[in-house]
Amino acid sequence: MLEPGRWLVAEAGILLTRVIRIKHGVQRDFLVIDAAMTDLVRPAMYDAWHDIAHVPAAEPVAAAVRTRPLASYDIVGPVCESSDIFAQARELPACVPGDLLMIKATGAYGASMASTFNSRPLAAEVLLDQGRYSIVRERQTFEDMIRGETLATDWQLA
Repeated sequence: MLEPGRWLVAEAGILLTRVIRIKHGVQRDFLVIDAAMTDLVRPAMYDAWHDIAHVPAAEPVAAAVRTRPLASYDIVGPVCESSDIFAQARELPACVPGDLLMIKATGAYGASMASTFNSRPLAAEVLLDQGRYSIVRERQTFEDMIRGETLATDWQLA
């Protein structure tokens, strides 16, 4: 049996996200990122594992990142839901706000399962091919998200 979505497509996609802040807890530190369960719901729904890597910045910043000590984080999104968790106790180079992270193997699951829950617009999609790229879906704006909504002003009897 072959699952093309998982076997072929999942590895073809990543979710690129930025560190918003580090929240220091009593027992662990939380790495709050700008992606949320609305962008990749599999960890919240299925406790799915996705490898997460730090994306080095351009030199000379990249050299500084390589010398950072490892730190353990629970990696969470900004949606105020207890299930907005991407990973627990993951080791990464010590992060600072603004750092980029790559959540791997999201090709079959990211955009196809994304939602606008909590009024979060959908993320952009970018296709990469041998050093070139194309934006294949623009980032949704708040106005795009609510475009079809209207106030209930023309009431009818049922």
